[in-house]
Amino acid sequence: MSIASVSVFSVSFALAFVFASLVEYWLHRLMHASARVGQRHRDHHRRNEGQGVLWEFRDYVVGSLVALPVMFLVSIPSGSGWLLGALAYAAFSAYAHQLQHENPVKCFWMPMPVHYVHHKYGMWHHNFGLAVDWWDRIFGTYKPVDWLTEAERSQSERSYLALKWW
Repeated sequence: MSIASVSVFSVSFALAFVFASLVEYWLHRLMHASARVGQRHRDHHRRNEGQGVLWEFRDYVVGSLVALPVMFLVSIPSGSGWLLGALAYAAFSAYAHQLQHENPVKCFWMPMPVHYVHHKYGMWHHNFGLAVDWWDRIFGTYKPVDWLTEAERSQSERSYLALKWW
């Protein structure tokens, strides 16, 4: 594989990862804005639990099937990078979503686990990110709160993998 192909693959991977996070952010906002689109999501808020990492991953992939192969029209390296970047984000997001429902203190990559806070404080208009908080910050929907209360501090210590997987 040439250096150019590796570069195209790498750039496509990164772009897909970032683009998938943007799509996720806007779809989550849409679920809060539209009664028709958001029915299943309102049920999720009532239950306040994730489906399990694998089921979340399945939903993210099924929802993006149309966009996954599109970059193969450009080239094999760009299509491969795009596909793997999107799948990597779907896996990361599925994991982060479940982690925030079960063990939010383990979300070390964010100063505040935005999805956890979104649920805990009923934030219908704030903190739409699931795995990252970038887009909330960019689009002005990030609302910081002092989320680390005694309830979170007193949770028993569990590993990063002690989650509902299916």
